[in-house]
Amino acid sequence: MALFCRTAALLLKPAKAVPATISAARQYASGGQYEYIVVEKRGENQNVGFIQLNRPKALNALCDGLMVEVGRALDTFEADGDVGAIVITGSDRAFAAGADIKEMQNRTFQECYGGNFLAHWNRVSTVKKPVIAAVNGFALGGGCELAMMCDIIYAGEKAQFGQPEILLGTIPGAGGTQRLTRAVGKSLAMEMVLTGDKINAQEAKQSGLVSKICPVDQLVSEAIKCGEKIAGNSKLVSSMAKEAVNAAYELTLAEGNRLEKRLFHATFATEDRKEGMTAFVEKRKASFQDK
Repeated sequence: MALFCRTAALLLKPAKAVPATISAARQYASGGQYEYIVVEKRGENQNVGFIQLNRPKALNALCDGLMVEVGRALDTFEADGDVGAIVITGSDRAFAAGADIKEMQNRTFQECYGGNFLAHWNRVSTVKKPVIAAVNGFALGGGCELAMMCDIIYAGEKAQFGQPEILLGTIPGAGGTQRLTRAVGKSLAMEMVLTGDKINAQEAKQSGLVSKICPVDQLVSEAIKCGEKIAGNSKLVSSMAKEAVNAAYELTLAEGNRLEKRLFHATFATEDRKEGMTAFVEKRKASFQDK
């Protein structure tokens, strides 16, 4: 697999900021260098974590090393008090074309079951800070699953989504049958999973899988703008809001409303709630301190 993997050779320059050197950007997380991803902080206030999948020759196929690095970068951004949102993206050609089939080709049932194969992929869905997927090109199989683990999906005009595992004699194993069904409904999810057919960006938007379609060359900047807007709010309260929305997929309406009420009440124990309402009454912009 090492033949398919290479280090990042080029970094996208942060908007309105001094470009970081390659070594500085790749050593942003405390664990040292990254081999399969590019990690930076973006935005005018450097408050948006940025992760770019970087296996261009393999169309960003999700090898185990890449997903371990993504988890490490997420842990670092989670611990960074300046970061209020995170953007995950790939290249113009592919967000991620799927899991690394060559890596899993010879795995046995015993290895998969005993080692809980793919369990660590779920780290993306457990991050407390909002995560935005910026999807250009192919988001297939594990790539589609990775995008669906994020909280918001922005798609480039030429993006394509699919769960083609059936064509390989298997089924989705990282949430594809579950999250896709919740996002687009049973009929379309069943058709995609059983046929391996893809849907384009417009169909994904119409079905509710993505929230916004952007020109290919503007996708990342639009996702970062969204991240900046989120990061400008109270990070503490944003995490509460994310928890409440995600609970809608897990709880009954009565249980979800009960959780929402408790989290709503909890905001009244924060300084940010007091500041936000006081700023509104005083007709000024709130200055949140994440407390």
